Amino acid sequence: MSYVVKWGRERLHFPLPEPSTKLSYIRKQISDYTQLPENSFKLVHGGAVMKDDTAPISAYSIRPNSTIALIGGESLPTPPKSKSAKSEPRTEQSTLAQIHAERQGVQDGLAKEVDAFVTSLPPSTPDQEQVKTLQPTHARLSELLLQTLLRLDAINAEGGWEDARKERKEAVREVQKVLDRLDGAWAGVKGRR
Repeated sequence: MSYVVKWGRERLHFPLPEPSTKLSYIRKQISDYTQLPENSFKLVHGGAVMKDDTAPISAYSIRPNSTIALIGGESLPTPPKSKSAKSEPRTEQSTLAQIHAERQGVQDGLAKEVDAFVTSLPPSTPDQEQVKTLQPTHARLSELLLQTLLRLDAINAEGGWEDARKERKEAVREVQKVLDRLDGAWAGVKGRR
């Protein structure tokens, strides 16, 4: 029994440990294989970022043949000090604007692309060639939606910023819905093969 790690175009297979195993074990396995520092990447399963390395893998519903997306992998460069000295302090309004921009980007672009992709899927059993042709588009849209979820996840809504926290939660729910629609339609096509 194994699980799959999707890293860019690569699909890596690892032996699945016991359900009570901590997520940190999987992170170490992946880090050892890829030679990436353990804190330089995020792990995503079922559209959710797996943050708690002390949680058992069963908490994230990782089972045989589960697919985990590895996002990141490079250490982020430190911004020059002069730039950070000039930057404005974050406010709830600037945080809300950032969340709105992410949400608008999905509504104006990705959601429409997903709708077009879903309607372009063959209604009957697709042949091997059709699936091969459609697969890169599905992978690209899925990756872009996951990146949006990660960016929303990285937005820090301070303690008393209830509006920002609520808005981010709604934005995540909306993006997740688009991702679910994409993956559900794709699973339907793959299931008819």
